[in-house]
Amino acid sequence: MFKVLAGAWALLLGIGLLMVGNGLQGTLLGVRGDIEGFATWEMSVVMSAYFVGFLGGSRLAPEMIRRVGHVRVFAALGSFISAILILFPVITEAWAWTLLRVVIGFCFSGVYVTAESWLNNASTNETRGQALSLYMIVQMAGIVSAQGILVLGDPSGFVLFIVPSVLVSISFLPILLSIVPTPSFETTKPMSLGQLYRSSPLGMLGMLLMGGVNSAQFGMAAVYGTEAGLQVAEISLFVSSIFVGGLALQYPIGWFSDRMDRRVLIAIVALLGTCGAGVGALGGGSLPTLLAAGVLVGGMANPLYALLIAYTNDYLSPEDMPAASGGLVFANGLGAIAGPLIMGYLMGLVGPVGFWLFVATLMFGVSAYAVFRMTRRPAPAADATMEYLGVLPTSSPVAVTAAQEWAVEQTEEEAATGRDSSATMRGGDASEAL
Repeated sequence: MFKVLAGAWALLLGIGLLMVGNGLQGTLLGVRGDIEGFATWEMSVVMSAYFVGFLGGSRLAPEMIRRVGHVRVFAALGSFISAILILFPVITEAWAWTLLRVVIGFCFSGVYVTAESWLNNASTNETRGQALSLYMIVQMAGIVSAQGILVLGDPSGFVLFIVPSVLVSISFLPILLSIVPTPSFETTKPMSLGQLYRSSPLGMLGMLLMGGVNSAQFGMAAVYGTEAGLQVAEISLFVSSIFVGGLALQYPIGWFSDRMDRRVLIAIVALLGTCGAGVGALGGGSLPTLLAAGVLVGGMANPLYALLIAYTNDYLSPEDMPAASGGLVFANGLGAIAGPLIMGYLMGLVGPVGFWLFVATLMFGVSAYAVFRMTRRPAPAADATMEYLGVLPTSSPVAVTAAQEWAVEQTEEEAATGRDSSATMRGGDASEAL
């Protein structure tokens, strides 16, 4: 781990600063929108717009990189992010924020594609798993840290918009000054949703539904907080609890994932997330209850993303996994776009409790469908499943593909070790027979 950190600290530092900027702007807009008098429906459109841009960026950024190179794409998109963050308080109109969110989502997606390809290129087969784990920790830490910055300023002013702009600008420094080799970049055409569904119905549908849940966490949690009457500090704590839960429970869920039928685990985890949403709906007037609900929902929803990827891999050949990663990210992106729109409409009908009802419905749907799929085909043998590695919904297809490559490498190494052990044992038995 320390070897990986020593070789990639500058890249991870830059990514951490980017995540602080991204995490702060998402929560800050939810609070500022309420101050500006935006309706819940308007804010849901604004929040959905980010995921429209993010999905578009994940598809178009690779072609941009092939045309002009990693450094130019990273610098250009990063500069756009820095500028857009300052424009939000200047043009306080819902339509303008919607357009700006599309652009900033596109830019962040392109920046993640670039940074993750650098990180993957800097890793070896032996260190890739550790590098991706560190990347996940840095992402989560950046988002949580951003919530602490929110309470240090006035959301109705300009300073809190300037801070993430500065952080994003500073993030270029360690990355661009430390990266020497420019990695080669190859992309694979994503698997169609039809092919993906035929290969793994639960994987495809689960990713679609979890896209809605994850966009609710990342985009609408602050909007819910303002609708529920929380103070800025309380909103900061609530949003933090979601991502702290995701970070804390990623490893335990991953440990169980490699040791049991993943469909059973998916059903249990999604059902626990449903219960967490139920707690939030019933005890929404109490901050401690909201924080507990946030930890439980975030602790279940974020690992579910990686769990569904690992489960899908169990039914794919290694050569199909790169194409499947693009299809899985696309399915998740479609759900993320629709999520805030549906939630905004629901909150307009029933009030803030609509946030929890939406999350509970989607997570229960994942749990119920996992149980149904258990009746349709048997689970693969334990020695035929791929390794689990935590990746986050905020990652681009590059990180997902890298995680799949690592899973294949680990599985092949374990199989080779098993064959060598068997051969040794057979040799020993033969010697004893002689």
